[in-house]
Amino acid sequence: MPLHGVCKNIMSARQKEHGYGTSQNPDRFQQQDYLQLKRFLLTQNKLFRDEMFPPDQHSIGQGKLEPAELAQVQWLRPRDILMSNPFFILDGVSRFDFGQGQVGNCWFLASLGALTFHKEIFKLIVPLDQTCVGKDYCGLFHFRFWRFGKWVDVVIDDKLPTIKRKPIFARSKDEREFWPALLEKAYAKVCGSYADMTSGTPAEAMRDFTGGVHMCIQLSDPSPDLWKLLCRAGRSRTFMSCSTIPKTETTSGDRLPNGLVPGHAYTVTGLKQVTSQETEVNLVRLWNPWGHGEWNGDWSDKSPLWRSVSTKDREKCLTVENDGEFWMSLEDCCRYYTNIEICGMRPDFLDEEPACHWKTSMYENRWVAGTTAGGYINHKETFWTNPQYRIKVCGKTDSSQTRNTLVSLMQKSDKRNRRLAQLFFIGFIIFEVNMFLQEFPASFFSSHRPVAQTRKLMKSREVTEFLTLKPGEYVIVPCTDEPNQTASFLLTIFSREETRC
Repeated sequence: MPLHGVCKNIMSARQKEHGYGTSQNPDRFQQQDYLQLKRFLLTQNKLFRDEMFPPDQHSIGQGKLEPAELAQVQWLRPRDILMSNPFFILDGVSRFDFGQGQVGNCWFLASLGALTFHKEIFKLIVPLDQTCVGKDYCGLFHFRFWRFGKWVDVVIDDKLPTIKRKPIFARSKDEREFWPALLEKAYAKVCGSYADMTSGTPAEAMRDFTGGVHMCIQLSDPSPDLWKLLCRAGRSRTFMSCSTIPKTETTSGDRLPNGLVPGHAYTVTGLKQVTSQETEVNLVRLWNPWGHGEWNGDWSDKSPLWRSVSTKDREKCLTVENDGEFWMSLEDCCRYYTNIEICGMRPDFLDEEPACHWKTSMYENRWVAGTTAGGYINHKETFWTNPQYRIKVCGKTDSSQTRNTLVSLMQKSDKRNRRLAQLFFIGFIIFEVNMFLQEFPASFFSSHRPVAQTRKLMKSREVTEFLTLKPGEYVIVPCTDEPNQTASFLLTIFSREETRC
């Protein structure tokens, strides 16, 4: 039976004290020890079969395949799919290595495309000393993800669901290469099944690949310094993705007339400023995780506008291939996409001053019905019972116009399967304080106005706000919209100044 509440928090704290859950010493997902399993399998000359994520329809999940298709599924190892020598990784890794299968997980594959740009992070997520053949092969693989405040090592076998010897989910462009399909299987195990990967946002997977800082930029009313922020993010080696405007009743077919897929996630793969007809144009390069299907408007592969730039820029940027990758102007990106998600290992992309230092503080806790789940501030009698976190913002008083604090609140369901997770509307409210109390009572919150808060409560895994807090002391109150809603949460504070929490 899974641990809950105080007992679970105590166990987690003890593990952290002993160094478990870091990227170098990840926690064992479902208590499966990769090295121990590998030694046993090699000694016994056996191939691994993962009973925690068995090769059957429960691991595929509900609603992904028709009964007739399920009846045709065979779970095969790479060597049985090819009947020849397969490769874990063949000639390096690239976003062009793979395409989407029958799971609606473009959000995951868009993040996977971004991951291929970051070789050091890729090696962290995908240990490279793994093989599909040879004396060290035993049908056992492992991958690492950041999950709600800690890194976990996820073990899988290499049996993949196929129909007529073809993988039915993520598949490689070169059928001899299998790292994309195996990585997807490990993430499906974390989610509960392949079907549990249906629908999501790239931010979810990008966070699970980095454990870093996440920012969501709404494009309906973009900031004048959006281009500068994107360029800083690009220089800081962040993950970036964006999502198109969802499908409406008037939308027909899978694609819009301009070639874009509505309600679809794309990877941001490049930024470039070019001069066209004596005017500076900011261009964004995007990639469709389907591996095909591109924008056909201005600055697309066959756009005549490319003839207006220098030969050097044209040769550097333009490739005319139906590989899912294309350029478009930043203005068109803001017009046809809802947001841009940025996720980095460090928060340095947030600041224009490269020498600035950022501090990270992280807190795990739970809203518990009847005790610490007080609901939103309109519930005056119970709001004060929510967990409270006190911080101190130091710094110069003339720096008060600079955004100096990014607050992230992430909720975690107790459900094993991602699709069964009950997400609540969550947010946080910040009050300035000038007194020392261990816990602020209801009278304090009824007599003081918030100085900052989430713009609206959101029914999502994570909400973030990038804020300006003048020097002083504050209390942050994370909350759900209604009292007595039980869930775990992770509060992370990234602070520009010497903020004390």
